[in-house]
Amino acid sequence: MQKKTIVLAFTALLPAAFSSSALAADSLTEALTGGKVSADFRARYEAVDQDNALKDANALTARLRLGYLTGEYKAFSAFVEAEHLTALGGEEYNSTTNGQTGYSVVADPEFTEINQAYLSYSGIPDTALKYGRQRLVLDNHRFIGNVGWRQNEQTYDAFTVVNRSLAQTTVTAGYIYNVNRVFSDESPVGNFRMNSPIFNVKYDGWRAGTLVGYGYLLDFDNLPANSTRTFGLRFAGGTPFGGDLKALYTLEYASQSDYRGNPADFNLNYYLAEGGINTGRFTAKLGYELLSGNGSKAFQTPLATLHAMNGWADQFLATPADGLKDAYISASTDVAGIKLSGIYHDFRADTGNARYGTEWDLVATKAIGEHYSFGAKFAAYRAKDFSVDTDKLWLWTEAKF
Repeated sequence: MQKKTIVLAFTALLPAAFSSSALAADSLTEALTGGKVSADFRARYEAVDQDNALKDANALTARLRLGYLTGEYKAFSAFVEAEHLTALGGEEYNSTTNGQTGYSVVADPEFTEINQAYLSYSGIPDTALKYGRQRLVLDNHRFIGNVGWRQNEQTYDAFTVVNRSLAQTTVTAGYIYNVNRVFSDESPVGNFRMNSPIFNVKYDGWRAGTLVGYGYLLDFDNLPANSTRTFGLRFAGGTPFGGDLKALYTLEYASQSDYRGNPADFNLNYYLAEGGINTGRFTAKLGYELLSGNGSKAFQTPLATLHAMNGWADQFLATPADGLKDAYISASTDVAGIKLSGIYHDFRADTGNARYGTEWDLVATKAIGEHYSFGAKFAAYRAKDFSVDTDKLWLWTEAKF
């Protein structure tokens, strides 16, 4: 059944080869055939070296996405996107589904699936409605993200409403009933089935920055211990001073408690404080992030783009029971069209005196024209009281149309 669905999805892309853009159509046939094709190809090498009994992982993978957006008809439009990943040159890594458990994990399993498939409606002023499988990213990915770093992106089966009726205000509300995780449908943990209302209200009418208030009521069907209720406020922005200089700042607070079927009883907190300076070509930031833990439960963000948080070596995809304090400093610049960034992290426990470890992260990316890019990235985690020494290296190229 899945293969039949995938074939039909790819077949639906063929009419779009005769059109370059999706516009409002006068007939249903014109809407279906006058749409727009999108394509995204990424080839990547990932190496993982851990100071444990696991063999070093070496993964070479290629990912292709093909999408088709119809034109609008009576304010309705549709989008379908198929996604396929192939492992090249053998599988010397644990993809989480290939049975190679003697190797370190590179969570890029081979798969073919529907990445997105949704119906949208724009007939209400200042409002966009979307139903079906869709990409969903809110704020900085800390609570709701698409994990776009992995070859199989995380998407959501959901109903969402985005309204901009109020001046300089964006209201996003939704109901998520399934999360399609990066592990693919072949994995027993490939889906989060849930009944989860979410809301996010953003106001950007101040010169000093953007204020966001949010609430995420995550009710997991298959993992009730993950069910949480989170409410928070976030303020982020920048203020120019002294010519080209700009002060950067972010403050965020959230509270999290047990929700619905969660058997535990807890109230936990999240804090983020970040300050920095931008000179136009150089940016430096100093930050402190705390996810509280009481020794048995810790503040968790299971739907986040976790690779982007707390170190690229992926040692803290789940917050340890004693919580996590992450003090970090980062710098980024552009040299001859090459974007360079580096981050240093110091990780410690919230409860107790454990010093988990430290990490260096470095990345360089280069765009070639409008469609092509190349990149290299390295992460080095040095363990003290948590996990083991871990080095990761990535080399990739990507083309988007």
